[in-house]
Amino acid sequence: QALSEIEGMGGRGSNLQEIRVRPLAKRRVDIHSFCNPGGFQRSPYLSARGNFANVFQGSTEEGYKAYHADKYDEDKNPNGIINFGTSENKLCFDLMSKRLTQADMNLMDPSLLQYPDWKGHLFLREEVARFLTYYCKAPAPLKAENVIVLNGCGSLFSALATVLCDPGEAVLIATPFYGGITQSIFLYGNVKLVYVYLDSKITGTSTRPFQLTVEKLEKALQDARAEGVTVRALILLNPQNPLGDIYSLSELRDYLEFAKRHELHVIVDEIYMLSVFDESATFHSVLGMDRLPDPQRTHVMWGITKDFAVSGIRFGTLYTENQDVANAVASLCYFHGVCGPVQHQVAQLLRDRDWINQVYLRANHARLKAAHTYVTDELKTLGVPFLNRNAGFFVWIDFRKYLKTGTFEEELLLWKRFLDNKVLLSCGKAFECSEPGWFRIIFADKTHRLQLGMQRIRKVLEEREQEILAEEKEQPCQSDQDGKADSTDEVIFVSRHQDPTCASSSSLGDLIGLLQQQMRSSDWLQKNTAEQFA
Repeated sequence: QALSEIEGMGGRGSNLQEIRVRPLAKRRVDIHSFCNPGGFQRSPYLSARGNFANVFQGSTEEGYKAYHADKYDEDKNPNGIINFGTSENKLCFDLMSKRLTQADMNLMDPSLLQYPDWKGHLFLREEVARFLTYYCKAPAPLKAENVIVLNGCGSLFSALATVLCDPGEAVLIATPFYGGITQSIFLYGNVKLVYVYLDSKITGTSTRPFQLTVEKLEKALQDARAEGVTVRALILLNPQNPLGDIYSLSELRDYLEFAKRHELHVIVDEIYMLSVFDESATFHSVLGMDRLPDPQRTHVMWGITKDFAVSGIRFGTLYTENQDVANAVASLCYFHGVCGPVQHQVAQLLRDRDWINQVYLRANHARLKAAHTYVTDELKTLGVPFLNRNAGFFVWIDFRKYLKTGTFEEELLLWKRFLDNKVLLSCGKAFECSEPGWFRIIFADKTHRLQLGMQRIRKVLEEREQEILAEEKEQPCQSDQDGKADSTDEVIFVSRHQDPTCASSSSLGDLIGLLQQQMRSSDWLQKNTAEQFA
């Protein structure tokens, strides 16, 4: 259906423009968000799908291309772009390069140079099963026969969408979410996304900003069905990208029970499970649950890209007890296979439990925590609200007070302004956030780049603040637009995810920090000057 809507976007002219202006609530795949129709010309060499793939891009892709054309280098290009937009861990190259060049990694056995079992070499799948059993705290040993290996979790999303959904059917996902999922499931399989819109307001059953609840899942599912959309699956990101939330066991159980009631598959992406860098936060894997509500419809993904800081090595793994799903995905592994020598290296890495626990994870967590502390301290100094979580490589930041009118167009202009000042961030629209003004920053980077990048961010924000103040002086009686939120209206700065049972244990330091942040972020003094009172 989505492809048929754009089939004539070049030849018949108006279709793409009609799609662009159609209200968001009236379509499930927001084409404008990841399509750049400006100056588009239909290629006679491409199909409708090919033409669509040709313009399938958004701010993420645009910024990524700009970064690669003008990368920051301390010596060769000090005025280049600093990349705080791509979710990569750049803190552990020393550890990983040393481990990956040790003698046990260098094996060139004949079997590694021949076609493997499409699910992956058995020695690797056995190692993955043991690894996940240990780190996911599985109640019983996981089985190699339930493991499939592909070249990254993006390929896994594509394969799962293809085998679980027919073209035009849909998958449920909470926003904001990692935008690459849209590309993974839509471009190949023409599978749509039904958004469960979350917001920053703490109302009703929501006890924290952007909280996913079963009530919100139910509403989104029923709305989709009312529109005639068939929903086949639910995607859960845990830890969540870009929020950094970690779901509690009770929340996970509620989501899985919801899916079982409606006979939905659940695709659980746990790619940041070992990147929880603070002891105050506890990660719970779905594979560690005593009982899965619907094991035949529960499928868990993980990869080494994030947790082992090797985004250039494409490796992802799927664990599913459903052999029909496993075999169907395996049939697509021909297109998404991992080369034999890399399979050997990954197996060697995963079986080195002592090095992982005693060397790598200790150092990685300490470095992530230090980098996170530096960036969040800078944000506090600037008086910028943010979600303070302890997982992943990112901080979800509230820049709404720097938007005069509170629109996504203005958000994009602010994003471009950061890029013009040589720092790449990710804007909320790239994650389908429902509120303009939210941005994601990646902090898993070296100190000198963090310092320079934050200086560039500070410069843009201070300039923007002065512009808004100047505009308000020219129009002192004009009230703020509805879209612009006062950062003191609601508590966005949250110290950590707390279960309701331990909410009362919030420390005095957290409360003082919250008060300090609210005082810094309030613009009351700037708005109410002596001149205005006079």
